[in-house]
Amino acid sequence: MTRIGLYPGAFDPIHNGHVDLILRALKLVDRLVIGVAFNSGKAPMFTLEERVDTLKAETAGLADGARIVVHPYEGLTTLAAREVGASVIVRGLRTMADFEYEFQMSAMNQQLDRDIETVFLMADPRHQALASRLVKEIALLGGDISAFVPAGVRRRLLEKVGRP
Repeated sequence: MTRIGLYPGAFDPIHNGHVDLILRALKLVDRLVIGVAFNSGKAPMFTLEERVDTLKAETAGLADGARIVVHPYEGLTTLAAREVGASVIVRGLRTMADFEYEFQMSAMNQQLDRDIETVFLMADPRHQALASRLVKEIALLGGDISAFVPAGVRRRLLEKVGRP
């Protein structure tokens, strides 16, 4: 039986902390579906299509192509997990605030679908401060984001904010 995991997020944009969690999640599942969330209540910097394209480009070399799938979705994460056949939702934790939010979310998800487990991976200490919001702000304010994102993401982000 193939164990499928869903790693959901906005990925606006993907950063090195996300890449680290993807690599670590691949040790736990046979196939990892990266669920790129569309939320009409948020205004991401990158369109859904741009985020999907970026994730496909950045994950292409991480593992055998059949092991990683990038899948956009809208709505409940448990429904997306069921749609892709995932029995596990993978979430990363950086701070106590993340824990409180994710703890509540996993309890609600369990009520929605008891067949789907949530697995938490602690952020690598090198990436604990990383957040897409902060990476975008640094880029907008002229800072160097090279240490925080893969080179391809850096290029796309600098183009988006109008920097060479």
